[in-house]
Amino acid sequence: VVTAAAFALARVRLWRWLAITAVIAGVLWILPGLEAMRVVALAPHTFHAIAGFALAAALIVSGFLYGPQAEGRKIDGVSSFALAAYLFAATLLVLASRHEALALAAFTLLAVATIALAWRAPAATAAIPAAAALVAVILAQWAVYPTAGNLIVPGGAVLNIAPEPMRTDVGLHLVFGAGFAALFGLAGFFAQARANRPPLAILWAACGVLAPIAILIALYYRIAGFERSVSFAAIALLLAALFGWATETLLKRAPSPGVAAAGAIHAAATVAALALAITFALEKGWLTVGLALMVPGVAWISEKRPLPLLRWLIVVLVAIVIARIGYEPRIVGQDVGTTPIFNWLLYGYGVPALSFWVAGRILRRRADDIPTRATEAAAILFTVLLAFLEIRHFMNDGDVYRRSAGLAELALQVSVGIAMTIGLEHVRVRSRSMIHDLGAIAVAAVTVAALVFGLGFSRNPLLTGEPVGGAFVNLILLGYGLPAVLAIALALVTRTIRPMQYRACAAAISVILALAYLSLEVRTLYHGPVLSGGGMSQAELYSYSAVWLSFGVILLIAGFYLRSQPARLAAAAVIVLTIGKVFLVDMAGLAGIYRVLSLVGLGLVLMGIGLLYQRRLFPARAADAAPARDGPV
Repeated sequence: VVTAAAFALARVRLWRWLAITAVIAGVLWILPGLEAMRVVALAPHTFHAIAGFALAAALIVSGFLYGPQAEGRKIDGVSSFALAAYLFAATLLVLASRHEALALAAFTLLAVATIALAWRAPAATAAIPAAAALVAVILAQWAVYPTAGNLIVPGGAVLNIAPEPMRTDVGLHLVFGAGFAALFGLAGFFAQARANRPPLAILWAACGVLAPIAILIALYYRIAGFERSVSFAAIALLLAALFGWATETLLKRAPSPGVAAAGAIHAAATVAALALAITFALEKGWLTVGLALMVPGVAWISEKRPLPLLRWLIVVLVAIVIARIGYEPRIVGQDVGTTPIFNWLLYGYGVPALSFWVAGRILRRRADDIPTRATEAAAILFTVLLAFLEIRHFMNDGDVYRRSAGLAELALQVSVGIAMTIGLEHVRVRSRSMIHDLGAIAVAAVTVAALVFGLGFSRNPLLTGEPVGGAFVNLILLGYGLPAVLAIALALVTRTIRPMQYRACAAAISVILALAYLSLEVRTLYHGPVLSGGGMSQAELYSYSAVWLSFGVILLIAGFYLRSQPARLAAAAVIVLTIGKVFLVDMAGLAGIYRVLSLVGLGLVLMGIGLLYQRRLFPARAADAAPARDGPV
């Protein structure tokens, strides 16, 4: 009575604030008596929801019965809010009563009435998405939590059959889900002939495809438990066929407002249904793969039908896939297997990574916007995670959650990180993408941190005593030699595309790694696989000087050959370091022939370097200056 009086007064005086206040108060009046597992008095609550909905439809919805006059075919926020609010109240009754038949029947009545009212009065069209979402919420709760009130199977006590709470109310909810899927799908398709405004067409089409897909996923989870199901795969294929037929039908119609957008939405739904069919037909874990495969399909459709909604749908799909791997990085839990490389990590991360790379390239053809950048960032993320987890899986016998990592694993991670940085440098030059630029810098920064703190300290075999293996083919080659080669390759690749500071940093890292490799290799030749024990002989001490000096000379020659000033500066730094060692360490630690060899060898090399500079560098400068002084030669 109070709600009717408030609605009547709001209608007579056209007070929107009073209508909204009365709707909110009426929905809040549902809450007293609702408990976690039951409704104290379900019948009065149900009557209140139905009566409030009827009063709102009669007095508040514009263009229907006694409601205000509608402004053409525009969507009215108050009209849609009033219907959606009482539909929400009916949803609360269904959830609180654990899907009692009376509450479910009331919700069904109000949801059908909402679609009918939106069909009759376009002002209430915005209530359709709310109805579709609430149907999905009800089925999702039923899928996750078995109905506690239906635990006894008829005849179970006599026939000694155990109750099956996951199966008892399947029939009712199958009918419920199938009915609403058909209702929303048919209404969304046939409403396109009536919708003469793009917002109306888009809302009807979106609800007409999203509701059946969400309902199908909820039913699949509850009945099949994410296991392989040919029946649900067949249903998904049927749904894809229907959406494809709707797409072709809509695109063949005469041009009208919103018809192209509706066709694009149905086309995207076709791709989604096909991905679900693949998911349902294969083993568990393929849902992640199926969702990822939707992304390039929707990207291709958005290129043919440039609807902004489709590009943002890609962002939602990418976020869902990321959330899925965040919940369980192994995709299928302990069933990931122990087979190197060809395991579930390859499918769960490799397929999404490839899908996102393809989708990002398609999206970039039209615009460099947020959906494009989000997809490209996800592609880099999944590529990095694939490499990282595959290495973890390979080095730890399938246990990616092992807390410690050895020198071999860290060495592989560092090498792959530098290789990925080189690849991203090539990609960013072609794409000119800010995300690829930032991705290359981020991967490089993480790799450098692993180099400094991992290979430099925590996993340095000189400090940990971890055996490194053979004399030449060993973990030192993998951990220091290979990254040194990759780092110098990065410096060469970025010679013309990165600032001098970036290239100099890469070259410096390469030189430091090469020095570390040579030094640890000398240590290995004298001490065997364990480097942390034992003293240092005069021969070993002299060997470091000889190896460092030879490395400096090779760097200098490479700098002249490549005309690289950073390489020559690095060579100078290595030679200065060697000079310091000879005079500060060798003179105190060496005696006899080793001291003579150290001094004489250093002197001869320095003389040779001076001669090389005179022949290669200074004559070239004189030749450059000659034409300016004497004229052309």
